[in-house]
Amino acid sequence: MEQEIQQHEFKDIKDEKRQTTARDIEFLLDIPVEITVQLGKTKMLIKELLQLGQGSVVELEKLAGEPMEIMANNRLIARGEVVVVNEKFGVRMTDIISPSERLSQLK
Repeated sequence: MEQEIQQHEFKDIKDEKRQTTARDIEFLLDIPVEITVQLGKTKMLIKELLQLGQGSVVELEKLAGEPMEIMANNRLIARGEVVVVNEKFGVRMTDIISPSERLSQLK
């Protein structure tokens, strides 16, 4: 049983520049982004991890007083210092990562 196969012609895709409208940007403004502040990190063996208990201290690679890394959806966007606001932790931005640096993280 033979099936009839037909050719399909695709239209050329033009590289058209589209102007961003306020409505396009407004749509993006409602997308939730998870912000995290990374105090530091370290590596340990599983056997060391299993030995941790209440009162254990895990030494981090970051030195006291070094800026914290501020992440948006797990991407570095800034660095800052820890502050306390109304008995809650906060972070004061001290260094914003440039857009070109942020784009290079995506590669």
